Amino acid sequence: MSQALLAGISRTTEPHTMLRRFLALDAVVTGANGLAYVLASASLGRLLGVDATLLLGLGVFLTGYAAGVGHLASRPQPPATGVKLVVDANLAWAALSVVALVAWLSPSTAGTVWIPVQAATVAAFAALQWAALRAAGR
Repeated sequence: MSQALLAGISRTTEPHTMLRRFLALDAVVTGANGLAYVLASASLGRLLGVDATLLLGLGVFLTGYAAGVGHLASRPQPPATGVKLVVDANLAWAALSVVALVAWLSPSTAGTVWIPVQAATVAAFAALQWAALRAAGR
């Protein structure tokens, strides 16, 4: 990913600020998703055709994960090891979402749309974070 594209998306040319912004956006989106799963697991479960207990557990996990990513985003220079863990976790989440959709979930039409969309979003966060981390290391 080019430096110019990253700068355009993050609205800065400073690599550490880019990285922090991508981490912060990930934390906000993931936290909102996690809170929605926690607070509305029953209704979202019906809408998505996914077990409400599974959504509740995922929501608790995502809320904690978002807090950790937010903590990294708050650092002036997020440590590379922490960012790499976030990138790896995001890639694993995206892959496992697709595997779950194919292998064991039987979601509704809304769930069949939502699961790949959220997986693609998380994979995009990973790509942006990885590119910004590389730019920050130069």
